[in-house]
Amino acid sequence: MNENMLMTIENLNVSYGDFQALYDVSMQFPKGAIVSIIGANGAGKSTLLNAVLGINKPHSGKVTFQGQDITGKRTSTIVSKGVSLSPEGSSVFEDMTVYENLVVGAFLPSARKKKKERMEYVYKLFPALKEKASQRATFLSGGQRQMLAIARALMSDPKLLICDEISLGLAPVVVGDIYNSILEVNEKMGLTIVLVEQEVKRSLDYSDISYVLVKGSVVMGGPSDELDEAAVKDAYFGINQFA
Repeated sequence: MNENMLMTIENLNVSYGDFQALYDVSMQFPKGAIVSIIGANGAGKSTLLNAVLGINKPHSGKVTFQGQDITGKRTSTIVSKGVSLSPEGSSVFEDMTVYENLVVGAFLPSARKKKKERMEYVYKLFPALKEKASQRATFLSGGQRQMLAIARALMSDPKLLICDEISLGLAPVVVGDIYNSILEVNEKMGLTIVLVEQEVKRSLDYSDISYVLVKGSVVMGGPSDELDEAAVKDAYFGINQFA
């Protein structure tokens, strides 16, 4: 076991009936790194996340977290080990207040002990949430909802934070602020973060390691600063050998 590796995915294959969605997908997630998974719609990103979270059951391959095989385990078990998701679409509990959403995020016994400390941290990270703590989430802007989704995920005191399409539908300036907050969380907390994105340049700029998914297969991967942006875009759009 590599003690520096928080999670590994080895030769993962996932099918929906006769349709195979993932083909021998392998990835590594070092402790304290930001890892981006880049792919267009239909590339297999959601299937991969669902397999990691125990929602989809792989028919072969393995997911290891902190040296333990978590392949196909119950989602609640995987979350309790320290995996947290900020879901696509800025998904929050709209009828609950900002504060109540954050409290829900601290539902694990280990997280409840740190609830006050975590609350202070996410309010400092996203001051707009503190200002609107007593407001129902339905009245938040798109950017504020995304901040709340990330903050709620952080309330569980995770070891691995998965951010799924956190820039979707947001203005560039808002996206920049949110990504800068992600960098701060990574740098100050040493939290391992997975960015699942469609935007190539942003993914490369903000991550240490990047993987490109095309039609359910990893076609490119490595240190983000060593990957050529044009080549990644070619892979992303399925051009040349990846078509």
